[in-house]
Amino acid sequence: MANTIRSTLCGNTCKRISIAGADSSRNCFSIATKEEGHDKICQKSQKLANHQEVGAFQNLPMVIPSKDILFSAMRKAKMVGPTKGIANIAKRERNRGAKQLDALMKELANPLKNYVEKFPRSQNLHPYEQSLIEFTLGKGKYEEVLKTVDLLRKRIVSKGKGHASLCAKTLRAMPVVHLETPTLCLVGAPNVGKSSLVRILSTGKPEVCNYPFTTRGILMGHITISHERFQVTDTPGLLRRLDEDRNNMEKLTIAALSHLPSAIMFVHDLSGDCGTSVSDQFFIYSEIRERFGDRLWIDVVSKADLLSQSSGAYTAEEHYKATGPEGALHVSIKTNQGVDEVL
Repeated sequence: MANTIRSTLCGNTCKRISIAGADSSRNCFSIATKEEGHDKICQKSQKLANHQEVGAFQNLPMVIPSKDILFSAMRKAKMVGPTKGIANIAKRERNRGAKQLDALMKELANPLKNYVEKFPRSQNLHPYEQSLIEFTLGKGKYEEVLKTVDLLRKRIVSKGKGHASLCAKTLRAMPVVHLETPTLCLVGAPNVGKSSLVRILSTGKPEVCNYPFTTRGILMGHITISHERFQVTDTPGLLRRLDEDRNNMEKLTIAALSHLPSAIMFVHDLSGDCGTSVSDQFFIYSEIRERFGDRLWIDVVSKADLLSQSSGAYTAEEHYKATGPEGALHVSIKTNQGVDEVL
């Protein structure tokens, strides 16, 4: 009897424990399921938080027309001045040019940079607006346009830096003219021998070749006579034509004569070897003499070894064709004729 009671009590106790364990397992599973659902909700909420609210396109920056960007950039660049404290005029203007070019580059690139930064990335848009872009512009078109704008900005910066470097090199290579130093400016038609005279007169070493427009800029040399320093400039050749028809090299010569307080050495080639007829040289000479006749003036007939003796010239042009202007120095670099007189 006692054994029967103990068996019954043990069986009931084990059954209760089993039921309790099952209930505990169900409760744990329920708790785990709730926690997993909470994690999923949090992940979904975090994903939605990465997207902006609807209406991102209402905050876009104003897109300025390209011609207005260019006009504004050029206007602002022109207002940029040189760094203060640069006494030398040439260096000051070089500094101004470099700073203006840098300002122009930045004023062109900054609006494009602003567009790239302020237009929202498509992955950060609300799903509705992502769909709106895709089905309105085409898949990937929005991102392609932004990449193109950014590429254009990078090219502007790259080109700007490249041209700034080239500009700096060009400006540094330009001759520095000291306005207080007496200056002799050699003028004449192309290939008449100006560069050869500069080489024997001064420290300047211009290119000497037998073809027109060898001189492609203002070349500067110096000479010291009796302890006094002089500047000697070689200028591009002039052709017989109106000022408005002249190329930039010829205009540079006219500018040098107009703005530099210089004496003029006009070089003539009557040998017919320079490519400009004697008649055209006479016309050029007469025009320049009339415009700048108030300057200290020296006439030099070059390549004198190629000239033949002539007499009986009557008109001014005929006399010019034969011997050059009245009182001209006849010089030959080849034979050294008249070189001492010029020096």
